[in-house]
Amino acid sequence: MASYTVNSAGVERARELIKARQYVLDSDWGDVQPDAEAENRYLAKHSWDEYAAWHLGLTDGANDGTKARYAFVFGDFRRIHRSGIIACHFRAAEWRHKAVELAAHDLLQELDRAAGIA
Repeated sequence: MASYTVNSAGVERARELIKARQYVLDSDWGDVQPDAEAENRYLAKHSWDEYAAWHLGLTDGANDGTKARYAFVFGDFRRIHRSGIIACHFRAAEWRHKAVELAAHDLLQELDRAAGIA
């Protein structure tokens, strides 16, 4: 099983989006999660650093500048999705990637506070 490190650039990007109120509170993550084609379109116009900032995890041992390096996407390349953060939290917890799980948990709390849910 792969291991992951928390991507501080992704956490910072998520916080920036929350502060800017660039979030979606109700969405079906299965419908809005970027697929390979959406990722390719994004990468055609943006840098790898910009792509990386949409992910909460970095795959240990994978090379920078490859899709395999970045894991736990949390948005649609425009806005953060609450359902995306929940999916990251759930997957990280399920696979026992504690650091990513806790990062997603903290972001979910920040998002809920910002949206007046908590």
